[in-house]
Amino acid sequence: MNYSFSKPNLITQTVDHGPKPFVVNINEATIYNDNYRTTLWTGKHLQLTVMSILPGDDIGLEVHHDHDQFLRVEAGQGLVRMGDSKENLYFSHPVYDDSAIFVPAGVWHNVINTGNTPLKVYSIYAPPEHAFGTVHPTKEIAHAAEARFSYAVPITNSYPY
Repeated sequence: MNYSFSKPNLITQTVDHGPKPFVVNINEATIYNDNYRTTLWTGKHLQLTVMSILPGDDIGLEVHHDHDQFLRVEAGQGLVRMGDSKENLYFSHPVYDDSAIFVPAGVWHNVINTGNTPLKVYSIYAPPEHAFGTVHPTKEIAHAAEARFSYAVPITNSYPY
């Protein structure tokens, strides 16, 4: 199977391609994403999301107790903070284009956009963090959805195809 996308399709293509085989130009998919969060691929053990964080905003302080997370900055600048509790974020480091962020399970973390343009990042969760096909156009919509549903649940084989 061949999966290819033109730049215009990346802007409007908000479908989760998992768990089928999939190849994507991750830089372009991340740069052209204007949603706060879009899942591009969800499998049984891994998930890829792309994010666009507005200037002055952040991902939000969070912890994933049972899985590690990898984030990569494709555009923009920010600050990553991590620690063993909400009150003890002892690790702080600037991030910018091409920065890779490794978040161990059980570590509180946040990524803050300190620049004047959207911070474009992609994130890999193992296991998946969000429901298959999740698209959150804004942070407010994401937080409202997460308050209603727990996305940190095991993903099953019931994919919509």
